[in-house]
Amino acid sequence: MSWFVLIIAGLFEVVGVTGIQKIAKGEKGMGFLFLVGGFLLSFSLLSIAMQAIPLGVAYAVWTGMGTVGSAVVGMIFYNDSADRIRLMFLGMVVVAIVGLRLVS
Repeated sequence: MSWFVLIIAGLFEVVGVTGIQKIAKGEKGMGFLFLVGGFLLSFSLLSIAMQAIPLGVAYAVWTGMGTVGSAVVGMIFYNDSADRIRLMFLGMVVVAIVGLRLVS
C-alpha cells in the first residue's frame, strides 16, 4: 500500500510542477491552484509513504517520478524537445526507479 501512496505522491508532484509552468505562462489563478494543491497533496502522501519505505528510497522514487512526469508533460503540452537522447536518459531514470522498487 505504501508504494501505491508513493506513486500517487509522485503524480501530484507533477501537478505541482505543472502549476509552476502555468504561472509562468500567465495562467495565475489556475496555476496557483495546481501549484499549492499538487504540492500539498504530494508532500502529505510522501510523508505517509515514508512511514514504511526508507527515506532515501522514497525520496529518490518521488523525485524521479516528478522528473520524468514533468518532462513528459512538457513534451506533450508545452512543445519541449522529445529527441532520442532525452528519451533515453528519461528511460534510465525509469529503470532506476524500478530498480529501487525491486531491491527495497
